[in-house]
Amino acid sequence: MRKTTLTAATIAIAAASAAAAAAVALLATSPERAQAETGPGLWQVYNNTLRNARYIDLTHAITPGIPVWKGFGPAQFSASVDPKTGKAYTYPKDGFEATAYRLATDQFGTQLDPPAHWAPEYAGIDELPPTYAVRPLVVISIVPQVKKNATYALKVADVRAFERKHGRIPQGSVVMVRSDWSKKWTENPAKAKALAADPKFPGVSLDALKFLHLQRHILFHGHEPLDTDTTPTLEGEHWLMHHGYTQAEGVANLGGVPETGCLVDIGYPKFKGGLGGYARFVAICPASTARGFRISGRDAPLPKYGKQLHWDANRGYRVR
Repeated sequence: MRKTTLTAATIAIAAASAAAAAAVALLATSPERAQAETGPGLWQVYNNTLRNARYIDLTHAITPGIPVWKGFGPAQFSASVDPKTGKAYTYPKDGFEATAYRLATDQFGTQLDPPAHWAPEYAGIDELPPTYAVRPLVVISIVPQVKKNATYALKVADVRAFERKHGRIPQGSVVMVRSDWSKKWTENPAKAKALAADPKFPGVSLDALKFLHLQRHILFHGHEPLDTDTTPTLEGEHWLMHHGYTQAEGVANLGGVPETGCLVDIGYPKFKGGLGGYARFVAICPASTARGFRISGRDAPLPKYGKQLHWDANRGYRVR
């Protein structure tokens, strides 16, 4: 079977054509309903597509004990205190509570690395353009290879094999490399420390990174471990940062995301001069996707839980 080449242009044209056809058909039957269900501008894309999509969170929750490089150290959460009294705010006393986060680094959890992390002549986290917000998402799996070799790194041959099956990777897309390493993620401090120090983890080869950026012109790639590769000099991350490229690290839940056809929503705090970002990546997938959540009336107002949040001194954060 002949494979259709996937480009940003063809995807945009197809989406626009489908939206236009749907709008015309709806207008013919009911002009009032057409205005309500399609709406002006990009509201049509939301009403006709995104409203019925499946949403999959690709982000680890941040807790004090998650894996982090020993050179940075762990985080500490505590209740925010009133500077006048030195006492923590409480629901009964103040009507609200808040949390103080003491984070040893911006290289923590699921993250977005701007090039200034290694190369100060390039953009910091606050200097990344807003056009990073939504992009086509590609997921390339190396799970079978990693089962045979724990330090397997994505190769150009893997990318080409993917394209023979799924078509050319779109320019400007985000490529997530699935290895299932994220299934080892833990909040147990001792196990997390050992996991972060383990030299055996899957990666992405320098040749593959160069191919993806210089031949396919992707926006950035993401991987599940906390480093790009296992080379002594971290050659992949070094090349990326010193050539103005960004990358995502500590990504999770790629197993439920289709290889093609999804978008990725990218969000992160805009720390001035920041060299890393506590990021949240959400895959927006077709309605036929088995996993994920749908938009519903329960999104606002949000439902009540059977148990209230309360501080857990052993874990160092609030739980239900």
